[in-house]
Amino acid sequence: MVKIIIIGAGVVGSSVARELSRYKADITVLEKCFDVSEGTSKANSGIVHAGHDAANGTLKAKFNCLGNAMFDKLSEELDFPFKRNGAFVLCFDSQCKEEIYNLYQNGIKNGVKDLQILDGESARKIEPNLSPDAIYALFAPSSGIVSPYEMTLAYAQNAHKNGVKFFMGIQAVDIVQRQKDFEIICNNGERHTADIIINCAGLFADEINNIINEKKFEITARRGEYVLMDKVCKGLIHSTIFQLPTKMGKGVLVTPTTHGNILVGPTAYDIEDKSDVDTTPQGLSEVYHKGKISVPVLNKRYIITQFSGNRARETSERDFIIGWAKEGFYNIAGIDSPGLSAAPAIAVYAAEQISKEYALSINKSFDPIRKDIPHLNEMKEEERAALIAKNPLYAKIVCRCENVSEGEIVDSIRTPLGAKDLDGVKRRTRAGMGRCQSGFCSPRVAEILSRELNIPLTEITKDSKKSTLLIGG
Repeated sequence: MVKIIIIGAGVVGSSVARELSRYKADITVLEKCFDVSEGTSKANSGIVHAGHDAANGTLKAKFNCLGNAMFDKLSEELDFPFKRNGAFVLCFDSQCKEEIYNLYQNGIKNGVKDLQILDGESARKIEPNLSPDAIYALFAPSSGIVSPYEMTLAYAQNAHKNGVKFFMGIQAVDIVQRQKDFEIICNNGERHTADIIINCAGLFADEINNIINEKKFEITARRGEYVLMDKVCKGLIHSTIFQLPTKMGKGVLVTPTTHGNILVGPTAYDIEDKSDVDTTPQGLSEVYHKGKISVPVLNKRYIITQFSGNRARETSERDFIIGWAKEGFYNIAGIDSPGLSAAPAIAVYAAEQISKEYALSINKSFDPIRKDIPHLNEMKEEERAALIAKNPLYAKIVCRCENVSEGEIVDSIRTPLGAKDLDGVKRRTRAGMGRCQSGFCSPRVAEILSRELNIPLTEITKDSKKSTLLIGG
């Protein structure tokens, strides 16, 4: 059986794993962090872009539009939050109308459906809280919002269900090409052999490529800072609000999240340290003030947290790098925006190319369905009562801000590819994502993790960086 190793368990690596599990192969995912979606995939805007921004003729444009069309079915099959809420691109200067028109024309060329150019008054009939200074807007009804970390987990769990093996905390540090296959040397001394390596290492895909491939490339980290606003702001806007894009990206946006918050950001600054996700007072100020240009009713008092994420910007190609770099070595690299939107289509394309090249047969037992753990906040009263009757742990509320029960936390740990730390529980259940930002629930979540994983409280961490919470006895 053909042995395939995927390096990286972000949204791209996890989606590729799932699509390849439609075929008969021995598939393994190596992830240097201790959970899926710990890199770029967990800290981004969560926007399913319509596809009007990517330059016509690029892989970004192609896979953005193909991927966008896949989300309705995927969210049903894999049970992750997704909503088509539409998006506006605002213009504040009559001289910028030509740029809006050019964006519209580019979208039409890319195949984006139902694009409209509106005057400011018409835009405010749809979104009353838009700035009164906005005089034109491009409206893209097909744009959507998704929970990126839940989407990644859903892909990974479905891949696991279909036979893909995941090894967490395992970093590929060297690759040796042998006569007929590859040997991957890992940070813990393990050695894995593969007929095919698929490089989905995100920010570090250049390092993996440059070990083994004669054609080198370089990835620069572009850091984006965000602020998240309390759910009391729900309803201020319903669509995603952009300003005209610049050479640094799509700019600061204001968007609802799938869980009812308002997200504002990101900044865009190239940095040297790919692991640097520090936030700054300057970033907070920039994001907030630029967000208010689009939506003046934003109020700083409702900011509950800020965070930062780095995206992979390939420095020479200015486009996705997808395809065979050499026999047996397949690159999926430089996946910056609109990478989240494009990931489903990239995964299908890569799986089809690889299966064709190696004549992989169909996995007739493939099951496309993944069911998430129950979430009390999304249930009707009678559904909650039935669940509590079946499992009394669902009657014990641990996180009051997000109404998360002990039953959900236990299930998030016990489920395949389950949580191993506080942030893992947070991404699976939202415990700690509310207004108090874990101020009340984190001690109890830590106790549950300790009990379920059968490890001392002093070994419980916030995330896979070994950020321990407690010392002593």
